[in-house]
Amino acid sequence: MANADIFLRRLGYAVAAATLPSVIVIAVLWITARLDDFGTIVAIVAVMAPNFALWRRHFAGLAALTAQMRRLTGAPADNIMRDDLAGLAPAVEALHRAFLARRGELDALLAANQTLFAAIPQPLILIDAARHVVRGNRAAESLFGEAIAGRDLHAVIRDPAVLEAVETALAGGTPELGALTLSGDIVRHFRTAATRLPAAAGNASVLLSLYDVTEIRQAERMRADFVANVSHELRTPLSALHGFVETLRSSAKDDAAARERFLAIMHEQTQRMTRLVQDLLSLSKIEQSEHTPPTERAEIGRVIGGVLDTVALQAKTRGIAIDVDLAAGLPAVAGDTDQLAQVFQNLIDNAIKYGKPEGKVRIMARAAATAPPRIAAGSASRAGGGGAASWVSIAVADDGEGIPREHLPRLTERFYRVDAARSRQLGGTGLGLAIVKHILNRHRGGLAIESEPGRGSVFTAWLPAAEDVRPSS
Repeated sequence: MANADIFLRRLGYAVAAATLPSVIVIAVLWITARLDDFGTIVAIVAVMAPNFALWRRHFAGLAALTAQMRRLTGAPADNIMRDDLAGLAPAVEALHRAFLARRGELDALLAANQTLFAAIPQPLILIDAARHVVRGNRAAESLFGEAIAGRDLHAVIRDPAVLEAVETALAGGTPELGALTLSGDIVRHFRTAATRLPAAAGNASVLLSLYDVTEIRQAERMRADFVANVSHELRTPLSALHGFVETLRSSAKDDAAARERFLAIMHEQTQRMTRLVQDLLSLSKIEQSEHTPPTERAEIGRVIGGVLDTVALQAKTRGIAIDVDLAAGLPAVAGDTDQLAQVFQNLIDNAIKYGKPEGKVRIMARAAATAPPRIAAGSASRAGGGGAASWVSIAVADDGEGIPREHLPRLTERFYRVDAARSRQLGGTGLGLAIVKHILNRHRGGLAIESEPGRGSVFTAWLPAAEDVRPSS
């Protein structure tokens, strides 16, 4: 009731103020007998009625607007009808403050969502109804390139099953989990899921999630390969051991000379099996981490120096001289020191084994702006360094018999041997170069092999230089 009284009083004041000049004129006309009583009343009503209707609508509108603003801001809604322009200003200000606060909350929430989206380790790609990539998180950009936003999905992923799953999701269906394999120097396997995200105005988008199952696939394959390889490679030494044990238990039981000869052979076969198992376990460990590049820095000079200390006796036994030529100012490489030592241990060990007796093994390390195309393709961001030392090449050369050209592409296959009998005689397991290849793949480098019968062989390991480091002294 109080609100209504205030409203009527303010309305009366407003109508009186607006019509006062006209009423004064009418009163003068009445006093001077220019208007009779009836005409005066009609004139006053004619002046005040429109003003009354106009100001009533004005105050009612202000009251409704103020009430709405108070409801939006959560302010008390009492005595709304008393508000006029003076009451509207605080309501507008309160609404503005509430808008800024809400906008700040939304901006903070959006920033948090964007940070969370970018930080998720699984690759995520947001696709709109036109089948264009809206954005991808950091994991997706590292997998498909930073410029995927705005591109057609078909240009980013060409797998028919993944594209069909996205179409199904956009149509409102529920696609099944799919699989995606990305080829390259390192093959990676993913499980894919397409989830429909409803959007405004009836448009829909799809979130494509990729879950890296490379390690799982590698573990499955390695288990199968391990059984097959071990059964093949261990068959001969196990058969030999079995035969010698049976002989020692029967006809050679009391033959001291035969017993010593057989035990020596058994010891040699046991060592061969030990080396084989060690190499298989080492290869399995390397393959499990192959898709994760190392983040440490390694000095090539120190790594090679440590390896030379371990092979010095072996080289001296065969009368082989080792000539080391490391260029000055070699940059550090991005690498795992222990694994790199394993690389050069295998390469130098092979050079000593297959080089000529009383011959020479040469080790040369150089910095380079570019790597051979086949190797640089695995690390495209480092190819074409524009004169900077983006790569380090370490070549190990021997003066042995050389390798026929047709064997070179297969040398890094597991258990592949050019001369199986000679390899086994020299203590090789057929896994050394496979280990070298997988370690260099993990380091985003590569192995180049040059050989010609009668002229020896050169095995060159290429490694990307570590970024933002000064050359080592």
